[in-house]
Amino acid sequence: MKVIASTSLQSRTVDPKVQSLLETVDPSWLREIVVQISKPRQWTKQREQNRATADFIETQLQSFGYKTFRQSQYDNIVTEFDRSHPVTIIGAHYDSVPQTPGADDNGSAVAAMLGCAKAIAGLNLPVCFAAFNLEEEGLEGSKSFVNDFIKPEKVSVKVAHILEMVGYCDHTEGSQNLPKGLPVKLARSAGDFLAIVANRNSNRILKPTVQTAKTYVEDLPVLGLQVFMGMERIFKDLRRSDHAPFWDAGYPAFMWTDTSEFRNPHYHQPTDTPETLDYEFLKRVTQMLVAAVSRK
Repeated sequence: MKVIASTSLQSRTVDPKVQSLLETVDPSWLREIVVQISKPRQWTKQREQNRATADFIETQLQSFGYKTFRQSQYDNIVTEFDRSHPVTIIGAHYDSVPQTPGADDNGSAVAAMLGCAKAIAGLNLPVCFAAFNLEEEGLEGSKSFVNDFIKPEKVSVKVAHILEMVGYCDHTEGSQNLPKGLPVKLARSAGDFLAIVANRNSNRILKPTVQTAKTYVEDLPVLGLQVFMGMERIFKDLRRSDHAPFWDAGYPAFMWTDTSEFRNPHYHQPTDTPETLDYEFLKRVTQMLVAAVSRK
């Protein structure tokens, strides 16, 4: 495994058009989205709220001008895209575990996804937004998306950016932990960075993605983790989100994360509420996402 730090990379030339898109990202709006979503919304135990969350996400995407459809019996919300070109997929799950409002897990990621969709609306980029259900139930939503839609429709996937908890930040030294036995060392001990995890199908494009932060959002520290030789199957924590079905199918995919319970003490707890998040951090993550999908 190898860690690529944005702070060790050189900045590239800034595209003024991309920079102007980043300036439209509003942390107050992102907070409003998180607040709206942050109610227990598990597939079976809170079915009504789960459906209301799906409706809310779909309405938001449609308000930005996207055409949407429901994929599978799990109510994945997907935007239409030109299937004649390789597509960039931006995905986040919208369900939660029963006992938690799920502000960080995964309201923060849904807010970042919607923030990106709003920023690039009307640019006609080859991008598909996908809100997955049942991540907390064995990744059933994203498994269906990959196996019942992407594969049979022969969609050419350029890369899938999968967002998994991206709103919690702790600047305290020693606040960041690692999965047990993970053979890497971090240059930072504070949980103040975004982590992006790649495997053999996406390792080659990780560096330019991390470099996007250095170029456009320099005050967002990003650590990219390249995983080699199928080591993600040994360290199961590296597979615990909707990027795993893409990896299993051989598609290039990243997991974007604030590292979940290795930083956030509110993980899967009733205390995972909107006021625990850092909305300037979430804004910068969203800006990096916008830059990553819109840069040339």
